[in-house]
Amino acid sequence: MKIRHMAMLAMYTTIALTIFTIESLLPGLAPVSGIKLGLSNIVTLWLLLYASQKDAFLCLVMRILTASLIAGQMVSFAYSLCGGVFCFCTMAVLFRIFGKKYIVFISVIGAVFHNLGQILIAVIVLQSFSILSYLPLLTISGIAAGTFTGLCTHYAAKRLTKDQVWLP
Repeated sequence: MKIRHMAMLAMYTTIALTIFTIESLLPGLAPVSGIKLGLSNIVTLWLLLYASQKDAFLCLVMRILTASLIAGQMVSFAYSLCGGVFCFCTMAVLFRIFGKKYIVFISVIGAVFHNLGQILIAVIVLQSFSILSYLPLLTISGIAAGTFTGLCTHYAAKRLTKDQVWLP
């Protein structure tokens, strides 16, 4: 990996971490704990659009690992990683099928799969299927969050030219 490429990944990871940190300081969106917009996913979507799936995945994993280490919440690492990997794999497949035109749709499905991944790891860790009762609420919140992050990415992509974006 070239130095310029590594610097680009570090920059995008830092942007994602900054967004994640700011979002974690905001009050919750719902009466249920843990429901967030997932604004740092905008960076993952952006890298899917303009870099590569490998770069997007590396940035995602580095953000999750670094955020867990900084926050001192390694317990949440498994939940975040599982949700992130579920989300990313789904978005990567859909991106290959549909391409850039459907980035909002891809974001929505990715957000729903992020929540599904976290629910599945919770079922395994807690050894209880009762946690599945949160799935309808998390599906609705995933649709809302995915729509928002997808639209943010879509409009940013429309406004910025390739000359205005630092890419490998």
